[in-house]
Amino acid sequence: VMETQTGEIKAISNLGRTSDGKYYERLNYAIGESHEPGSTFKLMSLVAALEDGKVDTATVIDTEKGRWRIYDRTVRDSKRGGYGEISVARAFEVSSNTAFAKIIHENYKTEPGRFVNQLMDMGLHEELDLPIKGEGKPVIRFPGDKGWSGVSLAWMSHGYEVSMTPLQTLAFYNAIANGGELLRPRLIKEVREWNKTIQRFEKKVINPSICSKETIEKVQQLLKNVVEKEHGTGHRLYSPNFSMAGKTGTAQKNYVERDPDKLAYISTFAGYFPAENPKYSCIVVIHEPDKSVGYYGADVSGPVFKSIAQKIYANNPVIDEVQDLRFENHKLDSDYERYFAEAQKDHQHVPDVKGMSGMDAISILENLGLEVEVKGNGKVKKQSISKGTALKKVKKIVLELS
Repeated sequence: VMETQTGEIKAISNLGRTSDGKYYERLNYAIGESHEPGSTFKLMSLVAALEDGKVDTATVIDTEKGRWRIYDRTVRDSKRGGYGEISVARAFEVSSNTAFAKIIHENYKTEPGRFVNQLMDMGLHEELDLPIKGEGKPVIRFPGDKGWSGVSLAWMSHGYEVSMTPLQTLAFYNAIANGGELLRPRLIKEVREWNKTIQRFEKKVINPSICSKETIEKVQQLLKNVVEKEHGTGHRLYSPNFSMAGKTGTAQKNYVERDPDKLAYISTFAGYFPAENPKYSCIVVIHEPDKSVGYYGADVSGPVFKSIAQKIYANNPVIDEVQDLRFENHKLDSDYERYFAEAQKDHQHVPDVKGMSGMDAISILENLGLEVEVKGNGKVKKQSISKGTALKKVKKIVLELS
């Protein structure tokens, strides 16, 4: 979780799972593990194409019935039969692989270096220069490099043949959220000695403007549509009381594997909240989720993203996991969701929402399982249930706004 305006890292959680199903802190995946991002990279591809004037959001693309043959390879959409002829905007919202492969390949096939240069101009090929060791190196191939081929543009367009760490991907989404500034993630705010600040670390700007304001505004709307529109891949995250924006991503790890039972995926959701005037950006990455439950970003990582966002806005933090993990030798006794539920037991009381906007108060209280009745408009003046009341004793709360 990153603060959009400063780049401050508010939280990082890295959990690995053992063969017996237990979780523990093993590696700093967020910083150190570079992998193919999948469809979250469509945002980068779209920004490049918009900046170059190759397409606009209203440009129509034929998704070729969900299958597009390019040389000896086939790009496929997750929806059987494809989406027909759709706009670039809708292609992003439904995450059409064929549409993005065609957008980038057809527009840059005679000058592939131009597309790669756009990505590099945005800073995607550079490490974030973090103050701790072990950052994974991003990989953006250039025409002529080892591994480059006639299908590279098509595959890069939707997040293959490129490699980034989760934090590098988040930094880009954070730049979209804050209006264009690519910030170095700030892990250390200050160093103190005997309660005296001896060194303070200020905001560091890597790139003051990754693209034009016009492009920023266009993709911000599309990221919002991914969640708000019924056809959007992230619509299951939608809440009428709490706005979010972002992009789903599903990357196949072993795409040369022919046995469906052996296929493995990386599920991702990257985005920010609230959708208007974003305060925080966040990325959730889950490797090799149980395919019987689901493996698409919307099904696996998206709900975790929503839960994190709601907890932050409910001012209902998770108990310090580091302390908990030390107690059990860095291992959790159960799966993460059950652990998460246990961690929340000390946060089961009605909060004080007086002075908050009606929307924020509703989001907080509904997230705690309460039925909310609202009278008036504006900010909360009175609440029918006093703060500190045990939630198990309350079903409904009435808010008076003025």
